Amino acid sequence: MEYTRELFQGYQWVFWAGAEITLLVGLASLPIALVLGLLGAWSKLCSIGPLRGLAVVYTTVVRGVPELVLILLFYYGLTILLQDLIAFLAGSSEPVDLPRFLTGTMTLGLIYGAFATEVFRGAYLAVSRGQIEAASAFGMSPFLAFRRVILPQMWRFALPGLGNLWLVLIKATALVSVIQLPDLMYQTNVGRMATRAPFTFYFTASLIYLLITAVSLIAIRYAEQWASRGVVRKI
Repeated sequence: MEYTRELFQGYQWVFWAGAEITLLVGLASLPIALVLGLLGAWSKLCSIGPLRGLAVVYTTVVRGVPELVLILLFYYGLTILLQDLIAFLAGSSEPVDLPRFLTGTMTLGLIYGAFATEVFRGAYLAVSRGQIEAASAFGMSPFLAFRRVILPQMWRFALPGLGNLWLVLIKATALVSVIQLPDLMYQTNVGRMATRAPFTFYFTASLIYLLITAVSLIAIRYAEQWASRGVVRKI
């Protein structure tokens, strides 16, 4: 303990504080991405032309623009837009400060929802058409067939892609440091500037990201095994 205190010059706390925010941002962004992914996949597969077009525009634009640009655009762009709107409607120039955590999680959820859309779309197409037709023949409504037949199998096909999406997402949380959200990267910079030991702090931060990834891989493996229970694998 004494060696750790000496090595980090009393700033070892930045890693625990930053890792907590990093995990919170990742865990809060993932459900948003999953919901948007399901909605996006449904829109791309439905027969309603405008919805299909909207989903195509969403996935194309979001996947084509760097994450850092989108985070800066949403945080600073929306701030200026709201200030101008308030000035126009109320005639006052009150400063607007968007919640950093909310903005960061919503933006990451929006970004990775576009990637989840393609994962869910591919998983839906991988479900046997015969099972869908059998559910209809049994008199199931489209919603009931989706809940009981399609969705459970979609999860099995989608889990590898969603696991990879989570791994990329947890690393992308480092980008929220640019909007002053005190995640692991932001706090590491605090320690680095205070101690002037960049290698020590950045190397330790990289080990923490690696640890989160390693634990996530174990959880993903067990989730895939659980989703594949009862499935006969062909040799």
